[in-house]
Amino acid sequence: MSKRCRRIKYALVVMAYTVLLCGAGYDECFSAPRADAGERRAAMQVTADSVQIAVQTAAQMAADSMQIAVQTAAQMAADGMQIAAQTSGMTDLTDAFSVILQGATKEFIAGYAVDESFLMWLDTRFGDEVVMALADDVSEGRLDPQIWYEKTGSSIHVLWLMYCRDSGFQEYRLANVYWKEAADPSQIVLGFTGDFNFADDWCTMEYLKRQSGGIYDCFSEDLLEEMRGVDVMLLNNEFTYAKEGTVEPLSGKAYTFRADPMTVPLLEAFGTDAVTLANNHVYDYGKEGLLDTMRYLREADVPYLGAGEDIEEASKILYYVVNGRKIAIVSATQIERVTKYTKEATETEPGVLKTLDPKYFLQLIRKADVNSDYVIAVVHWGTEGSLTPEHSQRVLAQKYADAGADAVIGGHPHRLQGAAFVDGVPVAYSLGNFWFSDGTLYTTLAKVVIDSDGSLTLRYMPCEQRNLVTGILTEQEDVDGFYHYLAAISTDVGMDAQGNVYDKMAADYPAEQIVYDSDTSTTEVRGAVDNEGNAIDIVGNRK
Repeated sequence: MSKRCRRIKYALVVMAYTVLLCGAGYDECFSAPRADAGERRAAMQVTADSVQIAVQTAAQMAADSMQIAVQTAAQMAADGMQIAAQTSGMTDLTDAFSVILQGATKEFIAGYAVDESFLMWLDTRFGDEVVMALADDVSEGRLDPQIWYEKTGSSIHVLWLMYCRDSGFQEYRLANVYWKEAADPSQIVLGFTGDFNFADDWCTMEYLKRQSGGIYDCFSEDLLEEMRGVDVMLLNNEFTYAKEGTVEPLSGKAYTFRADPMTVPLLEAFGTDAVTLANNHVYDYGKEGLLDTMRYLREADVPYLGAGEDIEEASKILYYVVNGRKIAIVSATQIERVTKYTKEATETEPGVLKTLDPKYFLQLIRKADVNSDYVIAVVHWGTEGSLTPEHSQRVLAQKYADAGADAVIGGHPHRLQGAAFVDGVPVAYSLGNFWFSDGTLYTTLAKVVIDSDGSLTLRYMPCEQRNLVTGILTEQEDVDGFYHYLAAISTDVGMDAQGNVYDKMAADYPAEQIVYDSDTSTTEVRGAVDNEGNAIDIVGNRK
């Protein structure tokens, strides 16, 4: 019996007992003469009726109170169940938040300031199921950062950018970030080429001026389609943009290249997303020439990296968000190593970012690695005309890989050099001349392909520059000649029929797919240097 019911029963008993006492002492309550027997019977009847009414009233009151109590208790129980039902989801979500925040490692959240605000945004964007699934993974010790991508289709780096963009928090992270729509939802493709030259008085532009189709007569249509079809296309801008007569070439420098600013729109033909200025010709016309180059590129909305008005801008990292991944591109030049025509950027002066002493560039690679899923290092290095990488290139490649680079793309030798792997990191030592000379040379459109499983592959397209026109090799004999030659000048690699390069030292080396092997290639390479443009990297094709 409840406490409330016990009180009602007690009140009923007291009431009945009081009424009986009053009835029993009726004669003693009055001093008037005693009434006769009939009067006493009448009085007793009145008293009995009063007691009966009192008892009935009390009983009805008790019944009503008990009914009210039962109804109230039932209503309270129903209300409680409803409230519990309404809040049970929030309680579970709150628990999920706690599990993620308390169990996540720094690596799992990539060092970002993940808190309840971020998780609430994540829940709004992707739903309860995603948050619950993440919490389950964390609670069971599955803390691979890849889980974010598996659950949402975006890495934690991309999710954090999206959160900053939507919330206004840490908006500085959105600087130099470019959001790209992928051509293929199952992979990301970045394209890179060797040196090209738009200089007014150079053989390439003299040829272009004689063509009715302009730039489109200087490259095969299928090559341009391939370049425009990649998700991110980066070129090496090996010259200065400046109007004739406004700047002077550096005194004493053998080769100086200046292009008319009206040629900047030619970059559109290649589907150019950015250019690197980290080379030894962007400063050919001194400080003013470099400043003009950057100004004309900005006016054309062409992002650049590897040079700047000061060291801060020269150290700029370009970030591309494609298919839920964040890719960082950094660039620097080792050249020049002896002469000092090309100035290095300082805190107060414009110039290029140098990596002759790699300390600063290594710091930049580490910064990019912390803030992205992949880092591509594009570097100007080596010796002009050399067909094989020199010791300094190999040493730097190792340092870049140790700092966090996921691929290294090289240029400057003006000749195609081989590929290799450094602790699993693919290195293209030199992509050669893309459109720079009048010789017949092997060249390539190199691709870095990132699949949905996160794997990264270096791929070469077989190309040739002949008679000032660059195009894709299509005849199988020519294609085989290109890949066999590339294999011959490479180290410990194998390539499949599509030009994908694999590390022979890797446990998952796909031996059954290999068509071109660096260890078994029978291609004969004559000599090691081709400074005279004799094109000895096309085997048997000497002038």
